[in-house]
Amino acid sequence: MAEMAESGGGGHDKKGKKRAKKSSTRVDMTPMVDLAFLLLTFFVLTSTFAPKPKIISLTYPAKIDEPLADPPKLYNGLTFVLAKDRIFYYTGQFFTKENPGPNGPTVLTETDFGPQGARKLLADLNSFVLREKKGLDMDYQNKKIDSLTYANQLKAVKETDDALKVLIKTDDTALAGNFIDLLDELRIAEIGLMAPVPITPEELLLLKESIKK
Repeated sequence: MAEMAESGGGGHDKKGKKRAKKSSTRVDMTPMVDLAFLLLTFFVLTSTFAPKPKIISLTYPAKIDEPLADPPKLYNGLTFVLAKDRIFYYTGQFFTKENPGPNGPTVLTETDFGPQGARKLLADLNSFVLREKKGLDMDYQNKKIDSLTYANQLKAVKETDDALKVLIKTDDTALAGNFIDLLDELRIAEIGLMAPVPITPEELLLLKESIKK
């Protein structure tokens, strides 16, 4: 608020003329400072800050100079093979027609990103982790465990042998959008170990045969 402070004066000078009173203006800044803090508090509480971008961790295989004669066995593994606007998969080890496995050569099965497609497939094959996560969620909601314990136990569950492991392979026509969509599905299914790996010539040949069907 502004105040007018009057100083002395108002008498008569030597010639008998009446002198005007002198006044000084003092502005009280306290209300303005209060208003500034109120506005600052309002904007801080109502503003939406940019969220921290969510990332998904990928496990890349170690680079080797010479191919292995016998590829390592993949226990409880699922392999996705992406082509242009199409997605195929197979479970377990890959077997060729010349070297068939116990159930014959590997066959690619086509799926999609619908509710009954890749999401249901991953939920069924990774049911162990999803079931354990549900129990951890209940313990956390009931305050039986803290957030750090919850994260550590969930990470340990995803790394067990019973957890699903996923490999992702693509040909030259695969779209980046489909690759990202698949990563989203893996995150929803709580897949702990996922790795993009190069497609082998045998898998590429089988993929081309499956696309022609």
